[in-house]
Amino acid sequence: MNVIQTNNYEALSQRVADYVQELVGAKDQPVLGLATGSTPVGFYEYIRQTQPDWSHVTTFNLDEYVGISPSHSQSYRTFMEKNLFSNISVMASYIPDGQAHDLTAECTRYEQLIAEQGQIDLQILGLGHNGHIGFNEPGTSFQSRTHIVDLAETTRQANARFFESIDDVPTQAITMGIQTIMEAKKIVLMVSGHDKQHAFNRLMEGEVDEQFPASVLHHHPDVTVFVSDVG
Repeated sequence: MNVIQTNNYEALSQRVADYVQELVGAKDQPVLGLATGSTPVGFYEYIRQTQPDWSHVTTFNLDEYVGISPSHSQSYRTFMEKNLFSNISVMASYIPDGQAHDLTAECTRYEQLIAEQGQIDLQILGLGHNGHIGFNEPGTSFQSRTHIVDLAETTRQANARFFESIDDVPTQAITMGIQTIMEAKKIVLMVSGHDKQHAFNRLMEGEVDEQFPASVLHHHPDVTVFVSDVG
């Protein structure tokens, strides 16, 4: 892993934006894997402010909640529209359908969509407190593909601040699997905040264990970790 320490969250966001934009500018039809949550918000803000040409970019989001509509205020489709797509036009953007009648078939469809693009060029990830990447909770097989997951209580509690109450937080999500994530050519992991110190330290210890999903990244040939404020 290539670890890049930054002075603060703003610097982290700008460094990631520069890194991603360098790849986008160098490829004819880049495919990006995008993440949601609080950590990448600053990165998306920098992209919105600079307004680069992303009309040749295809994006795939990591995950979506099960049971809420794309127009719901806390859906990840709404998140992406608010934080990126309302200001930046892309060739195509894909997010799992959490309201699909057949969720298993939706997982298969999403995998097929990714496969049709050949390969994700760059996947953005955040680091969960329990080591989850996407919504792949501890114990998820490293060989997993896009699948339905029961959200851990710690994950629901971490996301409860976005909802009126913990009872409103969905209990399931569709997420890219760990093997799907690992097939991206490059991976960027964003880690920010003192509350992520324990997770970051555990990741840096280097022990690869399915009980800490992010540890699988040690087996990827091209991972860059951008870090701020974890000390």
